[in-house]
Amino acid sequence: MAEAIHGESNDVAFLEHTLADLNQNGVSGEAFQCAIDFFGGGAPNPLDQFAINPLILMKVGKIYFSFTNPSLSMLLTLSLVLLMLYFVTKKGGGKSVPNAWQSLVELIHDFVLNPVNEQIGGLSGNVKQKFSPRISVTLTFSLFRNPQGMIPYSFTVTSHFLITLALSFSIFIGITIVGFQRNGLHFLSFLLPAGVPLPLAPFLVLLELIPHCFRALSLGIRLFANMMAGHSSVKILSGSAWTMLYMNNLLYFIGDLGPLFIVLALTGPELGVAISQAHVFTISICIYLNDATNLHQLRNFIIE
Repeated sequence: MAEAIHGESNDVAFLEHTLADLNQNGVSGEAFQCAIDFFGGGAPNPLDQFAINPLILMKVGKIYFSFTNPSLSMLLTLSLVLLMLYFVTKKGGGKSVPNAWQSLVELIHDFVLNPVNEQIGGLSGNVKQKFSPRISVTLTFSLFRNPQGMIPYSFTVTSHFLITLALSFSIFIGITIVGFQRNGLHFLSFLLPAGVPLPLAPFLVLLELIPHCFRALSLGIRLFANMMAGHSSVKILSGSAWTMLYMNNLLYFIGDLGPLFIVLALTGPELGVAISQAHVFTISICIYLNDATNLHQLRNFIIE
């Protein structure tokens, strides 16, 4: 029966036999169970592209480690970025007439310098340039990993909240360390604006602390939500178009043109969203760095 479902599902006699079996045996019939097994396990799930699968299982004592597809994806992305930077920055790699890779690296470097100079105030140019390489690495890594989900049979690392949350929290901790290095314990003064009456101080400290901590969440949630929603939409429409095309019916083929054109129309904007999220991520880091180094000077208010 299972072979018939897989190979002869368009056969009229097979369909009549299936209906007769269902009428006679109900949900306990063999045909019903085979159909459930086939259609329940064979129908593509749009969320399968986000599944984490272990590739190499490792165990140290009672602790289990797994090298998963996100690990492989991040390793490949990091290797590609480092390889590109190596060929551009190695001795003799920089050319007076830049090639495509060198032009890309120079473009990313210049692109990062603009928000660093515009968003981070109160610092000299030399101090600002210390942040530029680190932000450039973050931007480059995001530019390579965000559009990965547009490649068939690939894995979108930034579509998992725990991964983006770990990234945003590590950046948030680094920005907090920069704030303490720059201002010492005076960095905590942003929690209590000047001139606040003492009875209101605990409430205002809490009101300032909550949005400050939520910045770490907002970085990760924004990136995760955009990647998850966009790639899922493209996957669902692509699956619908492929299913209609696979039915070998002229009517379905004509009806397939609509979803197919929608998929093609969404591919470009989704690729743009994946790239723009890297830019938004970079701008957010620069804004948070400015607040950490200048103690939210533009946002502080005075309560008499």
